[in-house]
Amino acid sequence: MNQISQLAFVHPEAKLGDNNIIGPFCYIDKNTVIGDNNVLQNGVTIHTGARIGNGNEFFPGASISTKPQDLKFVGEETTCVVGDNNSIRENVTISRGTASKGTTIVGSNNLLMECVHVAHDCVMGNGCIIGNATKFAGEVVIDDNAIVSSTVLCHQFCRIGGYVMIQGGSRFSQDIPPYIIAGKDPTKYCGINLIGLRRRGFSNEKIQMIHDAYRILYSKGLISEGIAEIRSTLPSCPEIDYIIDFVQSSKRGIIR
Repeated sequence: MNQISQLAFVHPEAKLGDNNIIGPFCYIDKNTVIGDNNVLQNGVTIHTGARIGNGNEFFPGASISTKPQDLKFVGEETTCVVGDNNSIRENVTISRGTASKGTTIVGSNNLLMECVHVAHDCVMGNGCIIGNATKFAGEVVIDDNAIVSSTVLCHQFCRIGGYVMIQGGSRFSQDIPPYIIAGKDPTKYCGINLIGLRRRGFSNEKIQMIHDAYRILYSKGLISEGIAEIRSTLPSCPEIDYIIDFVQSSKRGIIR
């Protein structure tokens, strides 16, 4: 049975699962779907188009599936998908999609700290930690297990690789490849995310291979030369293949 405060508004067309807690002054609009075991603390707004999984906690002031901040948006029906077991802290805003992709996606087991903004058509993976007041512009992709510190500004269409650590206050308009630390001003490659990889159970051999891959990549004037040498000198494995695929598919180029 759901526990819904008498001071909350739940649209009669909203679909709620079981065992949800809806606090006072929450607003849940029509065309919304909420799974089981979610907690909405006071003052949470769930706008039309939201598709929320199970076991999430939304803190006061969170606003989910908001109208996109995109002048090309003309009211088309789009969605905002939130997975399971996320912690969405105070005043986080997540916009729904536009006609470009149709949906904004936040995966599972993520922590979005206070005042994070996830714009329209972004895709966030699983296990990410996003620091206070960080802002992602439209159509950004964040791969699994990325750590993005506070007050980071990410340009539209960028991609952030998995297992990265981005230092607080960074701002960038190019892609951040996986497994690295990015920081300074302008934002640049600052080495391998050694502590993060060890915490995630990467072996010393895997870490050394990742280090060697980036040593080669960043020692060449042309990215294509670096990729060719990586392929010729390092054995193929999922980590090396991920780096190569990420760099080759980058449309905005990677930070140097």
